[in-house]
Amino acid sequence: DQNVHLFADKNMVQTIIRNLLSNAIKFVHEGGKISIVASIDTEHISRITIRDNGVGIPSEKLDTLFDIDNTYIQKGTKNETGTGLGLKLCNVFAIQNNGKISVESDLDTGSSFTVLLPSKLN
Repeated sequence: DQNVHLFADKNMVQTIIRNLLSNAIKFVHEGGKISIVASIDTEHISRITIRDNGVGIPSEKLDTLFDIDNTYIQKGTKNETGTGLGLKLCNVFAIQNNGKISVESDLDTGSSFTVLLPSKLN
């Protein structure tokens, strides 16, 4: 949506989107689908959602993804590795910009990460 404007640190938002998109690519099978949607959630909040139809995340691990004290590492569809720190950093950046990040996921169905951030002040 061309009408979505954020009141947030540009570099932090770019890092969040880049990390979520990189993860979607890592965990979707060849020929899979990834979508990025930006929309106005309310008058003062904008929503960015990155959704894939990849491998998904076990439900018992969802609560640990953003928790700095827990580590969940899963190899990608082509055995790519990671540190598990990217999502934690995304969470910190969202909070520092008065926003929040959430996830919905089902195994073998995919994941949907949503970032809510303040809309640009008029």
